[in-house]
Parts: sequence; C-alpha cells; structure tokens
Amino acid sequence: MQAKKATSSQRPTADQDPADGAATVELISEFARTYDANPLSTVRQNALAESDASKLVLNQRVAMAIDRNFSTRLDDWGPTDQKSSGRCWLFAATNLLRAGVIKRLKLKSFEFSQSWLMFWDKLEKANYFLEAIRDTADRDVDDRTVVTILGNCVNDGGQWNMFVNIALKYGLVPKSAMPETLSSSSTGSMNLALTGRLRVAARALRALHAAGKPASDLREEKRKALDDVYTILRLHLGNPPDRFDWQWTDDKKKFHRELGMTPKAFRKKYATLPLEDYVCLVHDPRASSPFGRTFTVEYLGNVVEGGQVIYLNVEMATLKEIAMRSLKAGEPVWFGCDCSKMMHRDLAVWDARMFDYEGLYGVPLELSSKEDRLLYKRTAMNHAMLFTGVDEDHGKTRKWRVENSWGEKGDGKGFYVMNDSWFDEHLFEIAAPRSRLPAKLRAALSQAPIVLPAWDPMGSLAR
Repeated sequence: MQAKKATSSQRPTADQDPADGAATVELISEFARTYDANPLSTVRQNALAESDASKLVLNQRVAMAIDRNFSTRLDDWGPTDQKSSGRCWLFAATNLLRAGVIKRLKLKSFEFSQSWLMFWDKLEKANYFLEAIRDTADRDVDDRTVVTILGNCVNDGGQWNMFVNIALKYGLVPKSAMPETLSSSSTGSMNLALTGRLRVAARALRALHAAGKPASDLREEKRKALDDVYTILRLHLGNPPDRFDWQWTDDKKKFHRELGMTPKAFRKKYATLPLEDYVCLVHDPRASSPFGRTFTVEYLGNVVEGGQVIYLNVEMATLKEIAMRSLKAGEPVWFGCDCSKMMHRDLAVWDARMFDYEGLYGVPLELSSKEDRLLYKRTAMNHAMLFTGVDEDHGKTRKWRVENSWGEKGDGKGFYVMNDSWFDEHLFEIAAPRSRLPAKLRAALSQAPIVLPAWDPMGSLAR
C-alpha cells in the first residue's frame, strides 16, 4: 500500500502551534533567552572560537596517569601501517600470524602481504555480491535488504571469518612476493571503479530476471562482470603470484632461501596457528540477542562456498577472561571494537573517561548503555586490532596493550594503551581457539545460528 503524498497543508509552517510540530519564532526566542541567561554560554563560546573541543574536554587525570608497563607483554616488533585503506582486519589477522613466524625463524621483523589478501577478498566479495543480487532479484529495488546489499558491494572492511576464508582458499605470501601499490594503500579510486562495475552488473542481472531470461543468461552476465572485476584488480594491485622465491636473513645473520613456493604451501609451513579452530566471540547485550547462542547476519560474507560469519554471544566477563588467558599463554588476540569512542590518538590511549563533552556543552550527548547505543545507531564494531599484552593483578585486569595498524604515530609508537574501563564499554569481539572456551560454550557452537537481518549493526565490518 503506497503512502499518500504530502500536501502543502500537511507541511509545518512558522505560525503553527509547537504541538503541531513546528519550530516557531516564539519557541526559538525562548531558546535564545535561555542561552543568553546562562553565564557559562559566553565562556564556552569564546573557548570554542579559539580551541578544538577535544583539547578543552580532555581529562587530565587520565592523561597524566598513563602507564605503558604490562605484567604480560608479547610484542618485540614494530607496528604495521594500513595507510588510507580499510584493511585493519587483514592487518590484525596477519599481525597475529606473523608473531609466530618472527619467533620461530628468529627474525627481527616480518610481514605477510596484505595486498595479496585484499586482491582475493575483493574478487570473492564481488562474486558474493553478484550472487546476493541474483538471490534477491525478485524483490523491489528499494527493499531494505536489497538496499543494504547495494550499499556494501565491495568495500575494504571485513571480519575474522572472512580472513580465514581467504587464507584457507588462496594461502598466504610474504610481503616481498606481492608488495604494496598506491591502490592497496589508498583504495578510493579502485573502489570507485569496482563499485561502478558491480552496480552496472546488478542492474543488468535484475533486468534479465525481470524479463524472464534463463539462468544461463544470468550466469554469463555474472561471468563478464567478474572478468572485468579481475581486470580492475590486476591493474590496481598487480600480479598475484602462483609461485615465488622467498629469502631472508635471521637475527644471527644467517641467510635462508626457499624456491618455488606456492601460497598454500607457504601458509601451511609458516602460518602454524590452526585457523579452522578459531571462533568469533562477541558481546551483544541487546535483549533480542541471548548469551550462549550463535548468530549470523544475512548476506554477510565473502567466499560463497566458504565458512559463514558466525558469532557466539558471551558475557563480557567471559570474553575478557578468555582474552587474558590467551595472552598469558603467549598468544596475541585479534579483536574488534568501536575505536572512535574516547580515543586520544596522540597519546595512544583509550579510556572510558578520556573526554567530558557533556561537561563542555552542558547537554546529554551519550547513551549510557551499550545496548541502547547499538539500538539507536550510536555504536558498531568498526576497527580490528591485536592485543599483545595485558596488565592484571591477581586475575583482575587493569589495562591492555594494543598493536594498531596506523604506523608509528603517537606516543606509543604504534602501540596503544586500552584501560579496562574502555574494554567493557566499547569492545565487541575477539577471535579465540575453540579449546579456550568452557565446555558449555563449546557445546553451544553446534547450534544452528540465529539469522539477523542484513542491516543489523552486528553485521558491520572492521575497516
């Protein structure tokens, strides 16, 4: 049933009563009198005219109490840099794997190629997108699910399970085998071309379906689109190798060489963590998301035949305990969070009380619970990083050491301090070995996942 078009008589006008929804002259005059009567208004206005708000609201007690010592610290390597791309999830995942390579081969530094992973992720996402368009071709183009699919066709972001899908299907290579290009480090132009081609294909596929054309016609249209996507990726990212030679010098200055390695053989030999055993644990406190249940999000993924993006929802205390035990066992921890909240980039610190914007403006600006922030679009997981340390006292965590992928900028030289108060409020997920879960949660993994709609905030991607 179509909604009726609004007429001129339905639009609010300046002389309507406020009860009818208009912002009247009288109402605005009342706002002005209230503002002018407040002695702090002029002080705040003058301060904001000359200073950035973040400098005025910085909690100096938190800033001056920063401590970068940890009871458990694993890293002895430098940071990586995703630059102007949304590949944080790939950097965090390869940083997890490189820790073992550095230790095992006695290297001073090492990186897997994130450009290699991005190449295959983009191609697989394009295929996943086109399959989703075919699957929803009988729906209206303004159907909410179709709109969501069209809006997320091939962006840079991802999730832990999506990394596992690519690593298992295509393998891994060292950075020297497929180095960075301008487009891997700054993806804007490439993404514009990919998005344009895929939306042209989406329109064509839907038109073929509407015209009653056979499935073979739709498959051929999809094949042509994927061929073009592959061409765009080769032009921007270079040539993914079938085989490569790898040579390195260890910390004792001994030279090593491996000839004719395949990406899958390289992964099996040097990325020794059992990726298939890792599961994604999340903290989603919404009443509609019971703890101890698995979830997935409709049309969230990259490899059509690969593993689903599946989350196991757990209490925050459980998530924190598993992360701490993993670190104390010598294993860094991949995690996802809303990094934009209460972050001081120069100081390289997150703290739940880092800034007091409400004190500056004198108005409520933040929803008090994580549940409400999810429901009212005030938060979502948007960045993935790596825990490389924890500071705990008799089992009680105090703060966490974080390897970011934003280069060496800031006081931490690429490594951040996350105070425990921030962890509780803004952390959403970790990847952990199945063996670290209590028996009850391991059993819960066998359940069929609850399917959330495509637009659910738990379907957001780290970038």
